[in-house]
Amino acid sequence: MPTAYVLVNAEIGAEDEVLNHLLEIPGVVEAAVVYGVYDLIAKVTAPDMDTLKETITGRIRALENVRSTLTMIVVEGTTKEG
Repeated sequence: MPTAYVLVNAEIGAEDEVLNHLLEIPGVVEAAVVYGVYDLIAKVTAPDMDTLKETITGRIRALENVRSTLTMIVVEGTTKEG
C-alpha cells in the first residue's frame, strides 16, 4: 500500500484548523502539529499511487491556509511491535 509523509507549512495561527481539515481527508491516517521548519506532518496511505497523488495534490495542497508542502514517499518501512 503506497504511503507518504507530507510536511505542511500553514498560515500563521491556522495550524489547528489545517490539522482538523487534514484529519477529515480519506487516506490521512495520522496528522500532528509540529515545531520546526514545517508546521504539520501527515501520514497518508492509499490503495495505489494514483490515489495517493490525488489525495496529496487534489486534497491536501488545496486546503485553505496551506502555504506549501513537502512530500516524502515511503520506499520501505516496518512497524515496531511492542
